[in-house]
Amino acid sequence: MISKGKSLVFLALWASLGSVGLAQNAFTYEEQKLVKSFEKRAMDYANTRVKIERRLPKLSKSASIEQITVHQAALQAAVQKERAKEKVGKIFTPEAATMIRKMIKNEFKGWEGSEIRSSVLEAENKGVPVKINAPYPESAELVEMSPTLLLSLPQLPKSLRYRFVGRNLVLMDRDNALIIDYMTNALP
Repeated sequence: MISKGKSLVFLALWASLGSVGLAQNAFTYEEQKLVKSFEKRAMDYANTRVKIERRLPKLSKSASIEQITVHQAALQAAVQKERAKEKVGKIFTPEAATMIRKMIKNEFKGWEGSEIRSSVLEAENKGVPVKINAPYPESAELVEMSPTLLLSLPQLPKSLRYRFVGRNLVLMDRDNALIIDYMTNALP
């Protein structure tokens, strides 16, 4: 038997998931095409990165921390070399960036949005270079994304993640800490 408290939590969770589904279904046909196109470009990067990593020597399951660090540096260098001529907007096209700004603005309403905005802008990541193929410094703070915002943004492959750097939104490779693409003025 489910307790009253558990059922209330379940109903709240169900309602919040339902509202996300309603928001995503509210996209126009053109917006749905933009989301799919964005997700395809992100997946194309992820597939390219997998191909690059396959060319590197494999790590053994018992690899030391030093071996893992060397492997990560080699992966980072190989991806940077492969993407040396990439420009801003390959994934965040102008149309996709406009749509994503709208999604972010919708999530940053009310007092909760104000709290999230404050925490993003106060983060210790001011020195992070917002440019293609730049490594995200290990010493810089990684601002966690709000779960509701993540649910409303286009889905990313597991190897990528969204991060705010000041008012900018960057796409960062999870394994090699490279900034893959970015959009300016993402935070309202």
